[in-house]
Amino acid sequence: MDSKERTPLLKKEDMEPFWRKVSCYSIYALVVFLVTYLLNQLDRYMLAITSKSMAQEIHFGDQACMTNSSFTDDELKGANCNATVIASCRNITNKAGNFVCEWNYNGQGLEYQIVAGPVFILIYTFAGIFIGFLADRYNRKILLASCLIFWSAMTLLTGFVKEYWQLVILRFGLGFGEAGCTPFVASMIGDIFPAELRGTTLGIYNWGIYMGYSMSYAIGNFITVANINGQGWRWTFIISGIPGIVLGLLIFFTIKEPERKTADGSTDNKIYANLQQIDKAKRRWDTLKAFIQPSLLLACLAGSVRNAAGYVFAYNTQLYFNDIGQTKEDIGKFMSWIPIVGGSLGVLFGGFISDRVVKSRGVYARVAVIIASLVLAAPFAAGTLYFNPPYAYICQIPSYLFGEMWISITLALVIELVPSHIRTSTIAAYLFIISNIGGNMPLLVPPINDAFIKAGYAKAEALRAALYILYPGLYILGALMFVPSMFVLKRDQARAKKNDYYQMNESTESVKM
Repeated sequence: MDSKERTPLLKKEDMEPFWRKVSCYSIYALVVFLVTYLLNQLDRYMLAITSKSMAQEIHFGDQACMTNSSFTDDELKGANCNATVIASCRNITNKAGNFVCEWNYNGQGLEYQIVAGPVFILIYTFAGIFIGFLADRYNRKILLASCLIFWSAMTLLTGFVKEYWQLVILRFGLGFGEAGCTPFVASMIGDIFPAELRGTTLGIYNWGIYMGYSMSYAIGNFITVANINGQGWRWTFIISGIPGIVLGLLIFFTIKEPERKTADGSTDNKIYANLQQIDKAKRRWDTLKAFIQPSLLLACLAGSVRNAAGYVFAYNTQLYFNDIGQTKEDIGKFMSWIPIVGGSLGVLFGGFISDRVVKSRGVYARVAVIIASLVLAAPFAAGTLYFNPPYAYICQIPSYLFGEMWISITLALVIELVPSHIRTSTIAAYLFIISNIGGNMPLLVPPINDAFIKAGYAKAEALRAALYILYPGLYILGALMFVPSMFVLKRDQARAKKNDYYQMNESTESVKM
């Protein structure tokens, strides 16, 4: 073919270094979004850190034999608080003859798992679908700021609860508010940054997960131990809720609603000049059609399994380490930084690596990165349960590093597989699926735990056995479920490319012969 007839696949501006396409405002917006997600996760997981202290004050969940916290570690030597009935528990003594065990609420059980999982997840996911459709039609900045202020108020009010039903209502409200965070932000990031930085910027945004999760251990443990004004755990929610109200106002006044773009990063003025005229029924039908794609459907199901592993361990980490004898200070000392280091590097490298390999091997390579990362993470997740501290904590670093790569990669994949006018609603639908399946999986912990106890396992060993199944076990299952998604993605890639809403070509060739 004559060179004059060659069709360039890349525009001149596409050849510019990525740093020339990023403004100071873009960086500022990304930092604001990162802090928003940090507060989102901090507020969400504070319950998991303080559940034992909360349960003992407002009375919910299971009761069990445990050490009396008024005794020192030296005084507790020789005492084994593993009795299964109240009378036996209260008669256990140390070497000095002191009664060192008490029968009290342990922060576990079905009532805890319900308020941690279904109460939050059901409204979080259903509201996310509704909010996602709003974001495809209305100002995302205003909606994001409103959601942030609302869920922060729910967090603050949790510090004043007196009854379990009040906790349920506020947790329900928290789920409604938090539902708007990622659908709005992921859509706005897709419009603010160039397409080749999508995976990387989403990875940076997802640092918020690990920063917020780690901060929940620092604030939840150390502030509770400080027992300010005798209020203990209550101050953790008050301290966590106030910053979100301030940040919500900052978003409202300083963040601009970005111009909507197509998946390759270009502005489609013809479509978006009439965006609000798009028929609601057509938008819903387009979203449904997007999920009929086998690759996206399979990715959602596989992501649900991987997400389940994360939810199970996140809501049982504090309880597990408590069961094996770790104090609040011990847990806070390690878990206040390990998720930040391991998880943040994981999502950043996951996005960066997938952005690089996709240029040479096609978008299906994103899924290959996810599979490899989960296989690498599983042994370290098992090591967390097998080894005693501090080695159990050390295993968490590579477990987070490899195990958290999937988050930014799957978000980038969802964005790339759908038309831009349904991007936010599709992200919301994706989160609906993975959160409903994954977020309710912690409900399996109590029955599996009870089954092992009936089989003769000690209390701590029973929880450990349940977590083996629902933590590293689900990593492996998730990796296996991502495999078919990778094989069908190439076909969907060609289909999406034909309809002009696919981000990457299958190679980086600049000339088509």
